[in-house]
Amino acid sequence: MLRLVQVGNALPASFICDPSAEFQPGMVSELVVIGNQIMATVSNGTAPLGIIDDIKTRAFTNVSWNEEIYVPAVGVNSNGRLVTPIDVKAELKKPNVLASSFTSTVNVVLNATNGVVTFLAGTPLNIDLTGSGSFNGIKAVVNYTYQVANVPGDDSTAGSGRMTVWFNRMFAQTDQYETNQQYPVRANLFVSELGFLTTRRPSAIHPAVAMVTAPPTPMNTMIEFLYL
Repeated sequence: MLRLVQVGNALPASFICDPSAEFQPGMVSELVVIGNQIMATVSNGTAPLGIIDDIKTRAFTNVSWNEEIYVPAVGVNSNGRLVTPIDVKAELKKPNVLASSFTSTVNVVLNATNGVVTFLAGTPLNIDLTGSGSFNGIKAVVNYTYQVANVPGDDSTAGSGRMTVWFNRMFAQTDQYETNQQYPVRANLFVSELGFLTTRRPSAIHPAVAMVTAPPTPMNTMIEFLYL
């Protein structure tokens, strides 16, 4: 998703679209030569052009940011701390998780298809859920990208075969970013190998393309950025 906040008088450009590319609004594009034709495709971060404002995908994706998981657990003493003696399972709010995007503050085993996480036996208890004065549960905070169930993809380029790209200075919001990174205000944004915005710099030749102006929150999972 791409939400334009302020673009001034600038207008986007339109380029012939790489027919093999898949993308969503908010990802970053670049130009390539296919045959004898210059086309727009998803950027690998080394030569980014601008922000894509079209969709061509088999499935929509969205982000769950700082989702909190609480599970009750009976603890046993292990080296002076309470741990769960058995595996404990919990469900994420959304299934169909993209496993590479998943992060958790507590070590878990993820079933990406069903959206189930397992706290393995030996996981330390870290929260008092009942006010008893001792730990009797486990809390984890997770981030992940998931495919939206029962919603097929779309192709806004089907009629024209062209991709719309915003490349001028602007403020915008998107959910197309790497969820395994943090996004503090004023952090530089780079482009990942798959065309997502990220605070991770993949290599020394990857230029910064934007700056974070508002980080994602559990209530608003989109990041706001100033595109440079």
